[in-house]
Amino acid sequence: MSGLEKALFNLKFTAKQLNRQAAKASKDEKTEKDKLKKVSVPLPSPRSFDALASRPCLTVGNSWQAIQQGHNDIAKIYAQNAIRKQNERLNLLRLGSRIDAVASRVQTAVTMRQVTGSMLNVVKGMDQAMKAMDLEKISAVMDRFETQFEDLDVATGYYENATTSATAVGTPQEDVDRLMSQVADEAGVELHQEMEGAKAVTAAPVRSGPTEVEEDGLGERLRALRS
Repeated sequence: MSGLEKALFNLKFTAKQLNRQAAKASKDEKTEKDKLKKVSVPLPSPRSFDALASRPCLTVGNSWQAIQQGHNDIAKIYAQNAIRKQNERLNLLRLGSRIDAVASRVQTAVTMRQVTGSMLNVVKGMDQAMKAMDLEKISAVMDRFETQFEDLDVATGYYENATTSATAVGTPQEDVDRLMSQVADEAGVELHQEMEGAKAVTAAPVRSGPTEVEEDGLGERLRALRS
């Protein structure tokens, strides 16, 4: 397995790992939201706590304000956790999508044999980032890969434009049209001449026997011989 083929395998594997981590972050986000819902239910009214505190056999250690403040603090923690998991899920999905796109481009480059030396240099620094699952380093490697593909696209586009321009300069369209028209005219003239020749041959009389003048001359000669 070549270095680039190994890199392609690692890219696809890493993309799957990131998608699994994103799914786990989504579950964690839902868990934190469920916790938030539980602590966000309405608390008993202050009068209920005052009634409990007035009983001699019961003591309430915290006032209503302290209990309410405690619930708010817990709710904030759960809300922060849910938002953090949500952002984590989005970041993982974005990076996984980038890696998947780069993997597709690498596959195309391998198939079309468009692998460059710079692309191979990027591959060398990718293995360490993939093994450590360092998202920051992986993102930096993806930036370098995307830059290489942008350069490749520019070079390919320049080559296609240059080829098209060279073809247009080498064979101007006006000359092509003029030659085609000239050949068509010559073919038309030749066809016209052939048709006229055929008409002339058809119109020429075909002699099947002697004419009337020739018959009269022969008759006079026969009468002279008899006399």
